[in-house]
Amino acid sequence: MTQRLLLIDDDVVFTQTLARSLTRRGYEVVIAQNTQQALVCSQQPIQQVILDLQLNGDSGLSLLAPLLNDHPQRQILILTGYASITTAVDAIKRGAMDYLCKPVNTSDILKAFANHTNRLHDHDDHNTETNPLTLNRLEWEHLQRVLQEHQGNISACARALNMHRRTLQRKLQKRPSPG
Repeated sequence: MTQRLLLIDDDVVFTQTLARSLTRRGYEVVIAQNTQQALVCSQQPIQQVILDLQLNGDSGLSLLAPLLNDHPQRQILILTGYASITTAVDAIKRGAMDYLCKPVNTSDILKAFANHTNRLHDHDDHNTETNPLTLNRLEWEHLQRVLQEHQGNISACARALNMHRRTLQRKLQKRPSPG
């Protein structure tokens, strides 16, 4: 049985190239190039979705809820050419299974889907302990979120945090370990 995959991206050349590559690997690829097409195509029984973060000015993040509404087990992989930790965290919180930065190849995409499936099986088999984030990491993530809310404006972000601009810049440059 051929597995169906929904590819949502407004870059026609990238979409056609990726669709051809996925088809050669045994997938039936359904393509949507904007939000409206994506919502229509998502009514089909599709388990895996590749979703671009920027769709002709629309945010791909706004599609996560409708794509998962009727199919909560659907695996959605976000692709973007404009990566940031804040959007990655937001995407995962909204239900995306992973977040990859363009340029990306077919092998990377299929590996992300396979890794997600393996993590699900590992989680079912083992009662794993979660490691809480360090205080430095939590602070850095909060700074990134506030910075995004102010469209990357360091001065506005510093004012909102009641912090000196240089102090904020220093804290943002120090990338703490993930754990």
